[in-house]
Amino acid sequence: MNVPNLLSLLRLAMVPVFAAVFFLPDPSARSWAAGVYALAFVTDIADGWIARHFHQVTRLGRILDPLADKLMTFTVIVCITAAGIIPLWAVVVFFLKEAAMGVGALSMYHKTEDVIPSNWLGKVSTGVFFVVCAALVLFPGIPSSWATGLITLALVLTILAFVSYLLQYLSLTGRRKS
Repeated sequence: MNVPNLLSLLRLAMVPVFAAVFFLPDPSARSWAAGVYALAFVTDIADGWIARHFHQVTRLGRILDPLADKLMTFTVIVCITAAGIIPLWAVVVFFLKEAAMGVGALSMYHKTEDVIPSNWLGKVSTGVFFVVCAALVLFPGIPSSWATGLITLALVLTILAFVSYLLQYLSLTGRRKS
């Protein structure tokens, strides 16, 4: 077990903490929840940097890292939907995209014992999604049309990242058949 994998495990442990804090009746709870989410985002950046910089990339880490990211992001989007900040369709779109990526990752892992590493578009979409969701957690009074517009922008970017991964997956698995 290395430091990047420990940071991913810490991020996994933060998922229920975020949800519990988000729904506390305390007026400062949303700020604390945003802080937990920000800490998760920072550990995501740190574990990736440490893993690459110190050559600590592992198969376990290439599974734990995106799993922790997706569970945290899914929890955040479910919470802000349950709070009435964004529409339900946003969770459905996010879930379907993540389910498709999960199936693809499992398929890829089954065929190659590895997964596609993140690319710049995936990193940008993750960053934008974080900023949008953090803003919606911190400022739940944002007008509904703005909240919907912001989450739509974030979802469009994540779908574009998904398409880039899908094309890479098809290219890699197509090459293996030849």
